[in-house]
Amino acid sequence: MSAVPRELKYTKDHEWIRLESDGSMVVGITDHAQHQLGELVFIELPETARTVAAGEGCAVVESVKAASDVYAPLAGTITGVNETLATEPGLVNTNPYGDGWLFRLKPAGNAVGGLLDAAAYQQLLDAEG
Repeated sequence: MSAVPRELKYTKDHEWIRLESDGSMVVGITDHAQHQLGELVFIELPETARTVAAGEGCAVVESVKAASDVYAPLAGTITGVNETLATEPGLVNTNPYGDGWLFRLKPAGNAVGGLLDAAAYQQLLDAEG
């Protein structure tokens, strides 16, 4: 498994969040999550302009093993989705922190307090074994 990128934030549900300079966020699933799921075959992305609550399921990733919800890390509005994943869902497997991002979110507030830093996320992974 790859290292946990230090510049990102994380959730306990294995989503990663990259904070952008304009205050928006790019969201994807972690390398750990994609390894657990296996080869992704379909990704259902949220609709742009959809308002989501923190912790609300807003996307679905389906693999040869299972389907799993992807949750909004914070309340806000979906401002964009990675359209490439409609035809290339495997990008999440090959490049989860790059081309495999899922959606962009404009948070309703500026609180990121519930998100984990890289060290806290690594501790979570270590505890899960």
